[in-house]
This record gives sequence, structure tokens and C-alpha cells, in this order.
Amino acid sequence: MVEPENKVSKKKTVIRKKPVAKKKTNTRKKTVRKKTAASQMRTAENSRQALSDRLKQDLDATKDALKHAKSAAGEELKLAKKAAQDEIAVLKNQLNAALKREKQLMKISEKKIHKMLVAGEKWEKKQLLNIKKATKKAIRNIKKK
Repeated sequence: MVEPENKVSKKKTVIRKKPVAKKKTNTRKKTVRKKTAASQMRTAENSRQALSDRLKQDLDATKDALKHAKSAAGEELKLAKKAAQDEIAVLKNQLNAALKREKQLMKISEKKIHKMLVAGEKWEKKQLLNIKKATKKAIRNIKKK
């Protein structure tokens, strides 16, 4: 017997193309100039001076704002004082008018009291005369009997 030949499938090999290496560009690091101590000191001095100037400007602005606020407050106080003085004057006038009315009422009441006393004394004297007349009349009537 003849055996059939085993058929084996052969795989095809794939050839891949390798990319061509790119030419490297020359990349040098840029050299940074180191600052000298003197230039650093000048920079620090300049920044300190700028900060100092800015702070002085802020201080001046604050002083001006306070000055204006103080003057405005002074104006308001003057106006309030003037209003209070006007109110005091009005109240004094009202008080004086009330005191005058009270004095007049006191005078009127004193006059009425005096008139009432005079009238009371007059009525009392009249009553005493009436009583004396009545007693004399009664005494006469008793003597007649």
C-alpha cells in the first residue's frame, strides 16, 4: 500500500521593509549666560525700588483718601451741629411759649381764687348778719310772750 503523501501547507514568508534610520540633526543645548552677582544685585535693587515706589504711591493714595474722608466727616458734623442748634432754638421757643401760657393760667387761677375768697367772705358776713337778725327776732318774740 502506498501511503498518500501528506500535504503540508507551506506558509509564505513576508519580508518587511525596515525603515531607513533618519539622519540625526545636531541638537546642541543653548548655552545660558550665567548672571553675575552684580547684575543680580542690580535686579534685586531695581525690584525693591519698584516695590518701594508702588507702596509709596499706595500710601499717598490712602493718605489722600483719609484726608478727603476726614474733611467730608467734618462737613457732615458741621451740618449735624447746625441742624441740632436749629432744633434747640425751636424747642426753646416752644418752651418759652409754654411757660408764658402757664404763667397766664396761674395769674387767671389766682384771680379766680381771690374772687372766690372775697365772695366767700362776703357770703359769710351776710350769713352772720342774717343769723344775728334771726337771733334778735327770736329773742324779741320770746320776750313778747
